[in-house]
Amino acid sequence: MDLTGRKIVLGVTGGIAAYKSAELVSRLRHLGAEVHVIMTRNATEFVSPLTFQTLSANQVVTDTFQAPEYWNVEHVALARLAEVFVIAPATANILAKMAAGIADDMLSTTVLATKAPVLAAPAMNTGMWTAEATRANVKTLRERGVLFIGPDSGMLACGDEGAGRMSEPEAIAEEICRILNRAADMAGLRVLVTAGATRERLDPVRFITNDSSGKMGFALAEAARDRGAEVTVVCGSVSVPVPEGVRTVRIESAQDLYDAMIREAPEQDVIIQAAAVCDYRVEKQSATKIKKAEGQPLTLTLTENPDVAMAVGRNRKKGQTLVGFAAETDHVQKNAVSKLKKKNLDMIVANDVTAPGAGFNVDTNIATLITKEGSEALPLQTKRQLADVILDRILALRT
Repeated sequence: MDLTGRKIVLGVTGGIAAYKSAELVSRLRHLGAEVHVIMTRNATEFVSPLTFQTLSANQVVTDTFQAPEYWNVEHVALARLAEVFVIAPATANILAKMAAGIADDMLSTTVLATKAPVLAAPAMNTGMWTAEATRANVKTLRERGVLFIGPDSGMLACGDEGAGRMSEPEAIAEEICRILNRAADMAGLRVLVTAGATRERLDPVRFITNDSSGKMGFALAEAARDRGAEVTVVCGSVSVPVPEGVRTVRIESAQDLYDAMIREAPEQDVIIQAAAVCDYRVEKQSATKIKKAEGQPLTLTLTENPDVAMAVGRNRKKGQTLVGFAAETDHVQKNAVSKLKKKNLDMIVANDVTAPGAGFNVDTNIATLITKEGSEALPLQTKRQLADVILDRILALRT
């Protein structure tokens, strides 16, 4: 953990957890960072600005119209100065302002103006954190790329127990280090990842799907994000949270995925298709719930879905790198090589979903990376580790 010379702007809002932010400043300074603190007026009721000024060795800004000691601490300059903008604690009030684009004090004005990554550490009463308005604001901010850490669960200052405690300063400092020290070898690249399972509706309450959890696709999206790429995730049904800091396009059916990819693919540099797409859909979806007929079998007529990967490969633009996945149960290598050629891919990730530690709904995978030049068998590893290996190979293909 080294932040020598890195420039961090810390926004402190009016919550009892503001005292933890003093320790955060101390930790960041010990790691070598240059820290500039902006406090809301309410925050000064909990902790004195002098505390943060002493710990940061920089003037603390509390008022939009405050005459700065140095001209480089006015709000636009602070917004430009920041390599990462941290808000800890982040109250429900500041999250609402950020979501609505309100800029009525120094902190909300500066965070609106910054182009740096923004990391929020929420702290509030459990009821406020779970309130529909707060959840909607958090969802909006995540979709815009704001990163979140916490909140943690436990006993709160108000006496309630539940989610709402600000993450510990040590954890926040570690997250800041991760954000600032991540590799940037994919900076400037636009990466699209598909993830999860598609669903094909039979009627308003039933559907055909598969076991994909979205873990592999999301691991790829996280890895690309952490390496500096501008990431878009197109995802269907998933059982894990969508990664923070990525643009998300939600789909349900294979046709939805097809439409989204035809629209999104032309603007991408790298396309990684990790979603598990249903090959078939019912020929005619029922508008009402299908009732069982006592003792009589139900017959469904299925029709083939559009081949999304083939369509993307057929319409690929110059300079694009296309990667597919082949989740197989037999003849893995043969089937994967066939897909590589048929779908006009640069690389395909093949795996036997019946192998222990591989496949759906697990955190590990065993894969073989296949290109036109040959194949590379990889050992059992976490899906995040595999994601970085895949991205390494993609960059090698692009050189």
